[in-house]
Amino acid sequence: MKIKVRDSRLNGTFPLPGSKSHTIRAVAFGALAEGTSEIRNPLVSEDSLSSLNGAEALGAQVEKLGSLWKIRGNGGIIRLSRKLLDMGNSGTSLRIFSGLAALGCEEISFDGDSSLRTRVMAPLLSAYEQMGVSVKSTGGGFCPLSVKGPVRGGKVEIECKSSQFLTALLVSLPLAKGDTEITVTKLNEVPYVEITLDWLYRMSVRYEKSNDLKWFKIYGEQKYGAFKFSVPGDFSTATFPLVAAAVTGGEIRLENLDFNDRQGDKEVFTYLEKMGAEIIRGPQMTTVKSKGMLRGIEMDLNSTPDALPALAVAGCFAEGQTVLKNVPQARIKETDRIACMTCELRKMGADITELEDGMIIRKSLLKGAELEGHGDHRIVMSLAIAGMFAEGETTINGAEAASVTYPEFFKHFQNAGADFRKMEN
Repeated sequence: MKIKVRDSRLNGTFPLPGSKSHTIRAVAFGALAEGTSEIRNPLVSEDSLSSLNGAEALGAQVEKLGSLWKIRGNGGIIRLSRKLLDMGNSGTSLRIFSGLAALGCEEISFDGDSSLRTRVMAPLLSAYEQMGVSVKSTGGGFCPLSVKGPVRGGKVEIECKSSQFLTALLVSLPLAKGDTEITVTKLNEVPYVEITLDWLYRMSVRYEKSNDLKWFKIYGEQKYGAFKFSVPGDFSTATFPLVAAAVTGGEIRLENLDFNDRQGDKEVFTYLEKMGAEIIRGPQMTTVKSKGMLRGIEMDLNSTPDALPALAVAGCFAEGQTVLKNVPQARIKETDRIACMTCELRKMGADITELEDGMIIRKSLLKGAELEGHGDHRIVMSLAIAGMFAEGETTINGAEAASVTYPEFFKHFQNAGADFRKMEN
């Protein structure tokens, strides 16, 4: 699908979908729990549906009742309903559910789309191999792959270029046969691990950790009980209307955000305030106002890598220079987001210097162009925002990718005044 974008200003309310990070973790814990868990306000998207696919394959029973999902767990005993799991485009689901599969005694295979086949898995697979799991993969640690447990615990060392590697271990290992000590040699995206630790607390998991999250002891042979959980709004998704309002000079209202939640991307609101946007946080509604006059700042995005594409767009409209740094993991997401955003924004006339771990963006007069979404939902949505303040018309190919995490992106933006027109390829 193509989307055509013209100059627009936003004024409206965005009913934000539930957090992807919480939804997938809730599904994973629900799949392993004893009894029936209830998940309210889940994110209903391609990524979260991939996690439900994984839960059912491992023996859980899933019932979808609109904004309520019920999951009857397998009680920690893996009972395969099928031996090949298609995880679509969901790297989070791939990593967490391959760890869950390692609890079983049968070989189970994982695959996904062309983008998922580029997602790095070697550090996580190596960690499970250190604990007795049989692993097969192509090209040195990529999908298609298979695992065959059971994982037996022990001592393991892992480099976490992606926080999802550590999350996979923390979700699965409390159900392993023995205790496990984890040494983390590098850790990116700390807030996402903190979300997982909140889930361990919710599930009454016994473990020890160092203050810097570089060492963990997980006690084995535990059980998960059923739970009821209401998913908060997704701060990663909120980034897009937030940045759009800031660069175009609009006013928007964002529903369903809990600033007490651990989601790292809530920091993006602080970034935009420093750049000049006015943000009023409330218990039910967050209001964003801007006169469209931003100033460039320097941002360390190690904890908020998903914000890089949208903040690169914000940098194009900010006076002076914007620096996005310390985010090398942005190169191993659905795409190399540093390279792809540099390429596409340059097509529009942006003045960008690509760094190994980020970007330097100088204020630029963007012009409409034909752009590629690279099969990456965050790139598609960020380029749509760029088109809203560019001279002329912008066309984005592969716009359907937005549905991976924000199925109603185009609808919500159009309702708030965005000049988006869908066109079939």
